[in-house]
Amino acid sequence: MEFREEGEVEPVSPTGQYFNSSILSVAILAVLEFELPINDSQALSLLQDVFLPINPRFSSIMVSDNVDQKKQWKRVEVKLEDHVHVPIFPSKMSPESYDEYFDDYISNIAAEKFPQNRPLWEIHILKYPTSHAAGTLIFKLHHALGDGYSLMGALLSCLQSAQNPSVPLTFPSLKSSGPQTTHKTKTVSQFFSSVFQTVSEFSWSILKSNFVEDDRTPIRSGEDGVEFRPITLSTLTFSIDEIKLIKNKLGVTTNDVIAGIIFLGTRIYMQEVTQKSSNERCTALVLLNTRNIEGYMPIKEMIEPNSDEMSWGNQFGFLHVSVPKSTEISNPLDFVWEAQKIIKKKRSSAAGYLTSWLLDVLKKFRGPEVLCLQEAARYIHGTLKNSSMTISSMIGPVEKMALANQPVCGFYYMVVGPPQCLTITALSYMGKLRVAFGAEKGFIDSHKLKASMQNAFRVILEASDQIPPAKAA
Repeated sequence: MEFREEGEVEPVSPTGQYFNSSILSVAILAVLEFELPINDSQALSLLQDVFLPINPRFSSIMVSDNVDQKKQWKRVEVKLEDHVHVPIFPSKMSPESYDEYFDDYISNIAAEKFPQNRPLWEIHILKYPTSHAAGTLIFKLHHALGDGYSLMGALLSCLQSAQNPSVPLTFPSLKSSGPQTTHKTKTVSQFFSSVFQTVSEFSWSILKSNFVEDDRTPIRSGEDGVEFRPITLSTLTFSIDEIKLIKNKLGVTTNDVIAGIIFLGTRIYMQEVTQKSSNERCTALVLLNTRNIEGYMPIKEMIEPNSDEMSWGNQFGFLHVSVPKSTEISNPLDFVWEAQKIIKKKRSSAAGYLTSWLLDVLKKFRGPEVLCLQEAARYIHGTLKNSSMTISSMIGPVEKMALANQPVCGFYYMVVGPPQCLTITALSYMGKLRVAFGAEKGFIDSHKLKASMQNAFRVILEASDQIPPAKAA
């Protein structure tokens, strides 16, 4: 692995600049919960010997070229002490009391912006027991460093199997168990249908990003500056086995089930706050990894110069998915089938790639580069602001993992900084699905939202148990 010397520079990708601008600043929080109290004596040595060598960007700051203001990554000396935070809370309190301190602390760090004079990452070591763990470690990494796939791969490369550290971590298969459509079975009508779908979805994406806003609802205030307001971070845990039961009964994918649960839970919450929400327009942005690969690649391969579509960076697209209206659906399972139909239809289009092309056009053809980048950042900001929520999901290891021989009992992440009142993420780990909710504090009732999601999961599971296996939509 080749590293640049201190002071050497590398161009910042356009997407990296979009996410670290005066218009948009987005970061990712990765939360590791430990079975035993954290021993932080090795923290600095692990960062120096394991984390920093993963990618030169972890030792670089973003600077502007003096000539044309182009952004570049500049290698600097890293003062690790500036990146490690160990908060002090009152001693000898109950785990439930520390839950409140933890919630306030993570809300505060989610709202804080990174100093631009040092590398864009930090870790927070909370050595107090909560109701979830004996200790908690939070990685905060700026989205300009890479997307969720890149940063998750980097984080997982620092971890080992708790049972046998010499054996690589294993992950669930991403291959679909359903029938596969080959190119040979595609007809001329399917081709033209795909073209029509692409044009339709791309046009709708432009309208949504610039002109068409979702209705103001209990999960979307529609106000400016939402990204600067504090959030409440809460989580739920579902059984992967139970999700698979639903999946097999309905003949859909795991992601379809997850989306259906979230859509139904969202409508339940909205209706409990105000009945008219059952028929109001609500759109979710579903984020997709655009790399044509399965599972995580070795980090050494991701940062190779010729790794192309498998490379490190921000390589994702998004789908505008309308949340089904309660007045149009009578069966809770219809939320899953509707999610499947909408997502499958949108996946068949190339609108996501056209959106990436549009951002390149905005960057190149609207005046000086610094203004063009701002225009592209405004487009992404508008895409987020005009929608009601963002949903992203990732896979985690099947077996228990450990950091420096300290076993990890819980694992989840959250995207912070988008101009939305609600962000939802899902991450599998050890046969469980951890769903996290980043909700605007004081606007969304997180306890009621979690209860609504639990209710949605329960009614979908119970309804699926009443039908024979593999019933197609």
